[in-house]
Amino acid sequence: MNKKLNLVLLLVGVYLLSAGVSVVAFGFLKNRSSIFESPTPTATTTPGAGSRFPVLTGPKDQACPLNGAKYTKTEKNLWEGRRPLLVMIENHEESRPQSGLSRADVVYEAVAEGAITRLMAVFYCGQAAYALQGDYDLGPVRSARTYFLDWVSEYGDYPLYTHVGGAGQCNDPTVDPKAKALCQIGTYGWKNKETRSDLDQFALGFRVCRREPDRLGHPVATEHSMYCSSEALWATAAERKLTSVNYKGVSWDKNFRSWQFKDDSPSAGSVSPEFDFWRDYKAYRVRWEYDKASNAYKRYNGGEPHTDFNTKEQLAAKNVVIQFAQEKGPVDEHKHLLYETIGTGKALIFLDGQVIEGKWSKKSRTDRTLFFDDRGKEIKFNRGLVWIEILPTTGKVNY
Repeated sequence: MNKKLNLVLLLVGVYLLSAGVSVVAFGFLKNRSSIFESPTPTATTTPGAGSRFPVLTGPKDQACPLNGAKYTKTEKNLWEGRRPLLVMIENHEESRPQSGLSRADVVYEAVAEGAITRLMAVFYCGQAAYALQGDYDLGPVRSARTYFLDWVSEYGDYPLYTHVGGAGQCNDPTVDPKAKALCQIGTYGWKNKETRSDLDQFALGFRVCRREPDRLGHPVATEHSMYCSSEALWATAAERKLTSVNYKGVSWDKNFRSWQFKDDSPSAGSVSPEFDFWRDYKAYRVRWEYDKASNAYKRYNGGEPHTDFNTKEQLAAKNVVIQFAQEKGPVDEHKHLLYETIGTGKALIFLDGQVIEGKWSKKSRTDRTLFFDDRGKEIKFNRGLVWIEILPTTGKVNY
């Protein structure tokens, strides 16, 4: 009888142990799901016990120097301790929806190769509080291209540039000298021992960036699977003594030229631009549909609403700028392109439901690209996301 009782007790113990393991395992897997879908608290969210989110209450009366948007004092306190983070994010149709774009302050878009556009998102104010999530919240991250470096150079002395490798080391004979982005990064001093503002994923640890091939719910090619943590990227910069100041104590924005901003002033118009970067590549066709209610432009890419994977929201910009630049290439066997980013050229600026036919001007690599109307007066952007589209001078825009 004692043997039977012992056997019963043993079986019950095994069952309880296995059930406990199952609960723990289920809880672990459930917690891991937060890595793939970031929570997006609103400005009135009050964190629960143990939450790492700040309390974003109070008036939104602090202007972002990058796009003029208004935030709380809490958010300003966060961004003032950092410098802008510039991240290369791909736009291959298999990489959509991307993560993090709805929190960007400025986005640049230009063709990388073969009609496929690439994005560079600038994170500073809009991402200030949400970087505390600890998730891999930005991506997919892709490689550097030389013309993007000219825009990176507008954001401070040692800009935080995040990418996965890039075109052309200095000793690579297969890449056109003008397209050697990796070589240029070294030449600009972004890899210097004292600064190391370059955040190439190949030199970062797994805690900063990692592959997530099933993030979108289905397998994707390896090149579409690299995601990075904005929190860890800014922490890496801090370890390198690149916060709001550099290792010499000089503020990142000492020579930064901010654009001019204004409050919304909707017109009676509802002008919505639509265009192809290259003809007959409809997967990369862009339409910005003006929404009167929000006085913003909702983005469609390849005929579909373009959303943020993290928030599930459709991307929307307060300002859409189309910058026409001379396109050259392919210039080598890798089909690399070049764009004239320094000088002047035609620009179309969409805001408040209307279009302004003007021009752009950039005096040098480190100077700010400025935009003017047809009378030569500098554009005042609406407060909020500024999205800059780089089209070849032969590009056509319907509106």
